[in-house]
Parts: sequence; structure tokens; C-alpha cells
Amino acid sequence: MDRSWISNPDRLSAEYEKGVGEFVTFVRGSLDVQGLTKCPCNRCMNREVHHIDSVRYHLLIYGFLKDYIHWTEHGEQSNPQVPLGSPIQDTPPCMNEQDEEMAEALRDAVGHAYDIGSSLDLLSDVRPPAEQARYDKLFEELHNPLYDDCMKFSALTFIVKLMNVKVLYKWSDRSFVALLKLLHEALPVGNRCPRTYYETRKLLCDVGLGYEHIDVCKHDCTLFYNEHKDDDVCPICGVSRYVRKKIPHKRLRYFPITPRLKRLYSSKHTARAMRWHKEQQLEEDGKLRHPADGEAWKKFDSLYPEFTGDPRSVRMGLASDGFNPFSHMSTSYSMWPVILIPYNLPPWLTMHRSNYLLSLLIPGPKSPGKDFDVFFRPLIEELKVLWDGVQSFDSYQQASFTLRASVIWTVSDFPAFAYLSGWSTQGKLACPICLEDTRYKSIRSKISYIGHRSFLERSHSWRNSKEFDGRSERRAPPRNFSTADILSQLEAIGQSIPGKATTTAKRKRLPTELNWTKKSILFELPYWSTLLLRHNLDVMHIEKNVCDNILGTLLDIEGKSKDNDKAREDLKDMGIRSELWLQPHPVKGSLKPHASYVFTKDEAKLFCDYLRAVKLPDGYASNIARCVTESNKLAGMKSHDCHVLLQKILPPVS
Repeated sequence: MDRSWISNPDRLSAEYEKGVGEFVTFVRGSLDVQGLTKCPCNRCMNREVHHIDSVRYHLLIYGFLKDYIHWTEHGEQSNPQVPLGSPIQDTPPCMNEQDEEMAEALRDAVGHAYDIGSSLDLLSDVRPPAEQARYDKLFEELHNPLYDDCMKFSALTFIVKLMNVKVLYKWSDRSFVALLKLLHEALPVGNRCPRTYYETRKLLCDVGLGYEHIDVCKHDCTLFYNEHKDDDVCPICGVSRYVRKKIPHKRLRYFPITPRLKRLYSSKHTARAMRWHKEQQLEEDGKLRHPADGEAWKKFDSLYPEFTGDPRSVRMGLASDGFNPFSHMSTSYSMWPVILIPYNLPPWLTMHRSNYLLSLLIPGPKSPGKDFDVFFRPLIEELKVLWDGVQSFDSYQQASFTLRASVIWTVSDFPAFAYLSGWSTQGKLACPICLEDTRYKSIRSKISYIGHRSFLERSHSWRNSKEFDGRSERRAPPRNFSTADILSQLEAIGQSIPGKATTTAKRKRLPTELNWTKKSILFELPYWSTLLLRHNLDVMHIEKNVCDNILGTLLDIEGKSKDNDKAREDLKDMGIRSELWLQPHPVKGSLKPHASYVFTKDEAKLFCDYLRAVKLPDGYASNIARCVTESNKLAGMKSHDCHVLLQKILPPVS
């Protein structure tokens, strides 16, 4: 049987249509009782089973697998006779294991067909021609070798690996273009290596790795977005949108999350994992293994049963923090990524970086500050749509469904907490939990928060002690503010003008506004005001700060110890611990008595020698011994090192 029609690129030709008819006739003899068989189209690649009529439709739309000339998956013997003149070749030599993995990933990205029998006119898996053409191009690049007779790389795998190396080793765009030109000249004539960085990015964007550019006002007043997308000047401060010749002052990168959420369900493996929180999560009283075990998650379930009734509804956390993209601490530049984390997955997948959804990349050079909400606008609009639901397809259950998603809390450090929540974390009322009931005391050059004993039982002996701040504690704990209380406080906030323009007058905060600087844009989400836990503090940052302060005080590290001269003067002002007050000295002016909580030189040496001798399992932590200096101090400790030191090393020492 002549099978040269398989390589015919014209799927509308009579030859190709006749060949498909011959294949369908051949396969009818090996169908199962339901009339199903494997589909050898370029989309299904013999991995999906469909009705024979659907298979014929797929072959006419997506094309026949070029390397599938021996129809062994459909009952043919392993060595059929193929005409010598047929241009069809065996499996392309460049198709190896890595290409098979990439082909599987592409099939996940494309999604699986909807099998509804022989009603071809009802098939709903047909993509728009432009979108389907992009995926056809990707499959073509995957099957084409990098150059003739190449045995290791296809064009697509070579580009992906090359881009991976560029990212890992932080190559500049100019150096990458120079390498592409050199490789194109060095490889055999007719190779498929791209010549420019633009060609490389264009191919990868077809997979869905693109993003949207949104111009930003120079002073962060507004986005040139929606009704302002065609404006040339900022509608608030009047500054020009461009530096010169259509080059904007700032540009926000926005990565839509809806396509990526749909993609989680286009693979049957991740689609199944997205149901883990409901179907496989084991509930055990008193143990918190997953956010689904927490009270905030359970209250959300009770408030929105329609949303939580479908385990495929996605619950996400929003995290943001600033970083320096140039790896030079001396360079003052702060860029802020906004990342969404889907919590439907099991813990070992939730915290894997491959499942993080980067949604916004807020430009520098300074942090957005109180204008965070300006940059949040496109994300909030998309989250509103996702709350109502969008149509998607579940490859695990092979059925369409309404995909809904929500952000149930934020995760940040303390400064970013103020940007996201709208409650200033500076000043006398800095505590975002106690709010107006924050217990504070002004001391030398700073404010101290010393009302912690009010949380103790009334009969506790420490309440009557005056050794802490010079007075006993009789006050009750601060109030627990309800959602209604917070919303009532937010209603008292005046209208604030966004932006950092010098021409914009700074609004003076009224006493009734407490420490509120704004009403967060997150309250525009229909469910946000009902959440039990809206904001979380990142333990990593807090733990490192606590560890640095403890070690700095124990080892008396200059600049890091909290036991300084001003602290001793504060003790004298409060009239407590007279043995630690500064003593007059004829030469130095004052002398700081040694405190029992500070190591002597011998104790510091003994402690550092212990740290030098500590042995930890490989990969558990870095070599903490390298952080011990010759002068018996600690320097250069990372966040995880501080965690290990506080939780595993210091407790046995004490």
C-alpha cells in the first residue's frame, strides 16, 4: 500500500483525503466494541483513544504522524511492505528521550480532544486557526533535526536548552546574539539554529511564555491601561508618558494567570494533583500539614459552598517582596515581583518553583510603596473574572468545567505588609493586630512596644513585677477587631491621590484614620472582606532578624548588638536594673558594665569552637563553620542557616 500521502502537507488534497479513507477502512477491522481506537494525528500521537469518526476528523485537521508508516498500533504486522519509492522515513534520528518528554509537554500545553462520539459537528476542541498554527509550528520544530543527519537535537530542544543556559549563567542579550551567529555559521549549511534573539523569543512565546507590556507614569500615579492606554500624559500629575520617541519612563510586565491555570488542567497528571487537597488530604485533629487544615480555609469553605463544592476551584496565596536584579548591593534598585501560589496541590508540589505563577513584575528603581495598588489593577480585574469562572477542560476527567479561582491571603515581610494591607507598620500604632490598642512607649530615638504582659493570666507573677519596665501590668489584652470594625475604620479614610510627584500635596492623616493610609485594592474582590486571615508575615525574614539580634547581643558584635549605650540609658530612665546603668569614667567618659547575657571572650571562643565542629547532613544547611570569623564572631549567615541555628543548634547548647 502506497503511503506517500502521509508526508503530503496539503491536507485538502484528494490524495491525502483518499489516504485517510484507506487508513480508516483498515482500522475498522480492529476497533473495540465501542468503536474506539488510538488516534495517530499530530496532536494525539497514538496516546489518546477516540471514536473512529473523531480520528478521521483529527487526521484531516491536524495531520498524520509523519513517522508512523508501520501501523502496528492498529493491528498491522511489525514489518509491512512499503514501496521503495516512498519518501517516508523511519523515526527521525533526532527524536530521542528528551524530545519525547518535550512532545508530551506540548501535548499537555495544547490539551486533549473532547471525545463525544461521532457527532463531529459538536466537537468543541477546535482551536482558532492562528492558535492551532502556532502549535503546529512547535510540533514541526520538534520533529525537525537541528541540521540534516543530526542525531541528538531537534530544533526546538536545542533552542530550549540554549535559553536555559543563558538564564542559568546570566548571559546578556548581546552576548547571546553573538553566540547564535557563531553557531549558525559553525553548523552545517541549512541548519535551523535561529540567527537572532528575536527569533528565539518568538518561538518560545508560542508555548505561552509571553507577557503584556503596560506603560507606567514616571511618578507611579497611574497605568496607561484600559481607558488611558492611548494617553500621552499622566491624567493625575500631567507628566509625559515617554522619555523620548515612544520610550516610556517605566513599563510594567503583566503575566496573565488564566491561561496558566487552564494549563494545570490540560495535563492529566497535574489535573489529578489539583484535587489532592480535597480527595487525598488526611485530616487529623491538632496537626497542620496543609493550609486546608487551617481555620481560615475551613471558614472560606463554609462561606462559599458553591465555590468549594468543586475541588478544582483554585485557591491561591499572593506573595511579593523587593529584590535587586543586578546582584550589586551598592546599586540602589528595587524590583518587585508578585507571585501567586496554588494551594490545591500537595505540599511537595505547592512549594516547587515550577508551580509558582509570576503575575506582575513591578519596575524600579524604587519600591512602589503606598502606590502598590496602582500596579495591581490588571491582576485584580482578572481575579474578578476568575471568581465568576471561565470555561476550561479537565484532562483527568475528560470533561469541560467552569474554572474558578480566588486569592485567600497574602504572604510578605513586615514592610511589604504595609503596602498590601494599607496599615502603616511605622509609628506608635505599628501593630496590625492590636491596631488602635497598640501598647507603646517612647524611649531614646525610637518607640518600644512593651505591652506583652497583658496577654498573661491575671494571676501571673510577672504582671506584678516592676523589673520589666518599672511598673506592674494591670491592663487586659487588646481587643480582637472584627471585620465590621475594620471596615468601619476604612470608611473614615479620606481620598488619597496616588503617585510620588512633588507637585502632589501630601495629605495629612486625620486622627480618626489611625494608621490606615488607604483602603487596599484587594477589598474590591467580592470575598476579601469576609476572609478570616487576610495577611501573613513571612517567618523567614522575622526569624533571621531575631537570630541576628540574638547573636549580635550574645557575641557583642558592633553595630548588631541591641545592648548599646542608648539601651543602658533607657534602663536608667525607667529606673530598673541599676547594675547595668552606664558608669562614669575619667578617660572614656562612661563605662558599660558587663551584662550576664553577653558572652565573655572565653565563652564566645567556646561557642564558636562548637559551631566550627558541628557536622550537618549534606544539603541540610550550608557550612555554618565558614560563617565563624577568626575574631569569634558570626557573619554572612543566610536565612536558612539562621533557622537551623535557632531551632537545632542553640537549644542543645542552652
